Amino acid sequence: MMRKSAYSLILATCVAGPLAAQEVGITDTMSKATFTINGQTFTIERNQDQSAQLSGEFTKTSRACPPFCIHPMEAAPGVETVGELEVLDFLKTDVASGKGLLIDARLPDFYANSTIPGAVNVPFSTLDSANPYLGDILQALGAAPIGGGFDFSGAVDLMVFCNGPWCDQGPRAIRHLISAGYPAAKLHYYRGGMQDWLILGLTTIQPASNG
Repeated sequence: MMRKSAYSLILATCVAGPLAAQEVGITDTMSKATFTINGQTFTIERNQDQSAQLSGEFTKTSRACPPFCIHPMEAAPGVETVGELEVLDFLKTDVASGKGLLIDARLPDFYANSTIPGAVNVPFSTLDSANPYLGDILQALGAAPIGGGFDFSGAVDLMVFCNGPWCDQGPRAIRHLISAGYPAAKLHYYRGGMQDWLILGLTTIQPASNG
């Protein structure tokens, strides 16, 4: 099932739109990013309401630690940490060309409620070595069985995120992947996750209702 769901989202195109008349752009030369996945087009832009404020769970400044502790910038040695512009560029280049996937590592209920357009849900818990279907997931990501392990030379690049700097689901997913043999150079960590994405007023979708 993972093989179908992951690869059904790989073929995409993403373009940056000019700033045009929008007052709240992404950068001074890009107002929005538009990409198409499986014939469905998504547009990522910032909320144009300059008085908008967050509401709900993501307004919290403090959560019990553990488990909700602040994570370091580096999820694991050799794994690149990225920001929002790098996420957009990853969608435009790697995801569009079939070389990468944007992975929402949160549990399915979080993903169904709200996620970044273009993200695929691969819950961190499914990447644990105890999961008997881990091999199927790795093959869906492009790894090839060889002997008693996997050849990751053809595996896609992954950009992984969760709820934010206080969330351990993304880092745990990355550590599970590395333990399985996934090369750190093929992994990227969007540390800001949903918390920073929402703070910046960027577009989210609800996959369960097709946005």
